[in-house]
Amino acid sequence: MAWSFTSPTSFRLNNGSDTWAASMSRAAPVMEIMKSHESHPSIDRLIVLVFSAVMEVVCVSLPGYIIARLGHFDADKQKFIANLNVMLFTPCLVFTKLGSQLNAEKLADLAVIPVIFVVQTLVSYAVSVVVSKLLGLGKRPSNFITAMGVFGNSNSLPISLVLSLSATLKGLHWDRVPGDNDDEVGARGILYLLVFQQLGQLVRWSWGYHVLLAPKSKYPEYQVETTEEGRYRDDPTMDASRETLIPGLDGSSRDEHYGTETSSESDGYEPAGRTPVAGSSRVSLHDPKNKNVSPPRHHLEPNSGPFATPYEQPDDDILSFPRMTDCHEPVEPQHGIKGQWARVKRTCHTKWVSFKQSCSSTSRTAWAKLPAPMRVALSAIGRVSVRFYNFLWEFMNPPLWAMLIAMVVASVPELQRIFFKEGTFVNNSVTSAITQSGGVAVPLILVVLGANLARNTQGRESHDPEEERIGRKLLIASLVCRMLLPTLIMAPIIALFAKYVPVSILDDPIFIIVCFLLTGAPSALQLAQICQINEVYETVMSRILFQSYVIWILPSTLVLVMLAMETLEWAKT
Repeated sequence: MAWSFTSPTSFRLNNGSDTWAASMSRAAPVMEIMKSHESHPSIDRLIVLVFSAVMEVVCVSLPGYIIARLGHFDADKQKFIANLNVMLFTPCLVFTKLGSQLNAEKLADLAVIPVIFVVQTLVSYAVSVVVSKLLGLGKRPSNFITAMGVFGNSNSLPISLVLSLSATLKGLHWDRVPGDNDDEVGARGILYLLVFQQLGQLVRWSWGYHVLLAPKSKYPEYQVETTEEGRYRDDPTMDASRETLIPGLDGSSRDEHYGTETSSESDGYEPAGRTPVAGSSRVSLHDPKNKNVSPPRHHLEPNSGPFATPYEQPDDDILSFPRMTDCHEPVEPQHGIKGQWARVKRTCHTKWVSFKQSCSSTSRTAWAKLPAPMRVALSAIGRVSVRFYNFLWEFMNPPLWAMLIAMVVASVPELQRIFFKEGTFVNNSVTSAITQSGGVAVPLILVVLGANLARNTQGRESHDPEEERIGRKLLIASLVCRMLLPTLIMAPIIALFAKYVPVSILDDPIFIIVCFLLTGAPSALQLAQICQINEVYETVMSRILFQSYVIWILPSTLVLVMLAMETLEWAKT
């Protein structure tokens, strides 16, 4: 048989050594294959290791689930912890993991990640469209299935699994990294996940939020129904009281989608309730439920000039308060140190105002002297710069800023030595403090994950006849389009990338595992929270979370890791 032939060898039988050399030459490929398969554990051992990694995630998440079910970990506390995590602890984890392990050469290889992300997104989209057509679903349920299939969890669960697998699963060290160890493997895995995560966030909050999971009123076929519902709705503040997501639970910190939540004092904690809203403690001045609340004084003081706000204008319906100017104004000290300091501040303020006015006048004069074409060009550049600045601040979040700072530190060898070399003052103080804070990030992510599942696995009464009629179809189709079909299609694509595409990180075992984990990861937790905002199949969404994160996560992770390890073996041959 052709596949059993080896490279041509001489048939001369000079002595025994030649015969032994020829036989060893023919056996070399077989020995190499056996050696390569020894680089990862056997199937039964792999099952135990993956099971232990998943159970580690479950054990950390379980306390949050239990405490939330008991009513001691309500949605306000979950929101606060999630905000704290995304603003402080996760950036610390990102900085310490990436800043100590990256270098300029590794950063250039990350360009392949957007390519794989686009391929994964297109595959998931095509699969969801085909499944929706086969089930004969309309546009709104089809969009829901597409959102479930396209947007997978790339933050909480994959990060925990990658860190756990890097410590338990052998054979993940990269031969291109001298002295590679488990910490470096975990750091590279977090870097890959962060890039995938931010690409997913960008698409999720644009296409996903505004199109795939849009409210029912956005669809023409439901406009008559939503009009009738609004006609008989008793609560006129329904739209203003929609609760929003737990920011940062799946990597997001977008605040522009937050609303407000009103509740009576007699309402107790409801574990199945929606996530409350940041800033819900603010009280409206005209809210009839808050008649005893006195308006803040600074809203009532009149202001001179044509740009006074409505709250600053005199109003007969608003209780007026005496202005501070009606009372005796404090006398500025004239003697001593306090008097000298007051005069210095007044002089500095006067000079600063004069300097700003002078600069403004000079700039207007210089602008007027410029040629008209140059003014047009500079105006266009200014508008583009402002838009880019606004987009940057809207897109960036604390973990991304931490990743950017880590890249800068890693790209400058002297900075990397100052921050991460043992024995330096900065390493013993600043870096050590950041490392301790970063160690809190993953446990907090999982505790909030368990609490979120506790709220979403409670029974809810569905009042949507369409959801009651096709809810089971939506559940099955969403699970199939997220955790089964994309894996079957993407597995050979990733294998071909790993074997034939000449990019160095495709040889990194942890990168292949990350790619496989993302192809079959459960639906993103943010989708449940977006469904709460737009009131889109909330009961079905809670069932999807329970099925994917509780029932199917173990067999799915086991299959994905096994496929990743076999892909690595095949790519090396």
